[in-house]
Amino acid sequence: MSVVESTGVVTATVTVPGETIPRVEFLPVTVDLLRVLWDKYGPLMIHQSGGCCDGSSPMCFPAGDFLTSDQDVLLGRLDIAPEGGEPQVIDFWMSAEQFEYWSHTFLTVDVVKGRGSGFSVESPEGVRFMIRSRLMETATPFA
Repeated sequence: MSVVESTGVVTATVTVPGETIPRVEFLPVTVDLLRVLWDKYGPLMIHQSGGCCDGSSPMCFPAGDFLTSDQDVLLGRLDIAPEGGEPQVIDFWMSAEQFEYWSHTFLTVDVVKGRGSGFSVESPEGVRFMIRSRLMETATPFA
């Protein structure tokens, strides 16, 4: 499903139709936090907010608690399971409108200290998810 690099980074599978290059990765600190949250809440999903209440923060929810539609793009699936463990797949979503602006970027999900979104399950942990982005040299199709 996902690719786990020797550095502990988890890279998403490609889910955008017609593309061949991943768009999302989790840093090791992100994987560690998501495993803790998975133990507390069960299966998870992430939705990259479009800038409403919580700016443009990635928000983590129990899988299915945030309803997606055809107005959202599944950017990737990331398996955070330890090697040899049962799969722990997290879907990473973004609003289609925001994807139009970010279609040329590769997203790295990091964790930093601070108050996260009131709706996101990491908030009580005293940390928040943060996106670091870089330009993709190639990706097809760019929106």
